[in-house]
Amino acid sequence: MSGLYFEEFSLGQTFDHPIRRTITETDNVLITTLTHNPASLHLDAEYMKNTEFGKPLVNSCLTLSLMVGISVNDTTHGTTVANLGWDEVRFPKPLFHGDTIRVESEVLELRESRSRPENGIVTFAHRAYNQHNELVGVCKRTALMLKKPA
Repeated sequence: MSGLYFEEFSLGQTFDHPIRRTITETDNVLITTLTHNPASLHLDAEYMKNTEFGKPLVNSCLTLSLMVGISVNDTTHGTTVANLGWDEVRFPKPLFHGDTIRVESEVLELRESRSRPENGIVTFAHRAYNQHNELVGVCKRTALMLKKPA
């Protein structure tokens, strides 16, 4: 177990996650087709040649999934009860095949669970950057976390 218990988090605590991920065309095609998303901007290179981007965009669902997934090992792996939700999800710049992302997380809020005394609630801000250090994704994630065993 590499995740932290509720009591081990502190307000403002930050994580610079060591995992980096280069996104491939296969990654993009798989998530786009697995989610039944027929958008040409993810799948049609010829169509995209005539757009402002000039090439297919990485599906934002993949960006969000990697942004959260990369954070799990350092924060919630083995200590989370449930993911309660994502808020304020934004993609200020696009990602393309061959881009490499890195992720930073920050603890924004900590509170006791009112209905589950054995758990606490942590709100994280996750930020994803490409290899040029440009912000490509942000979100807030709220997780129901285990407290340390008595």
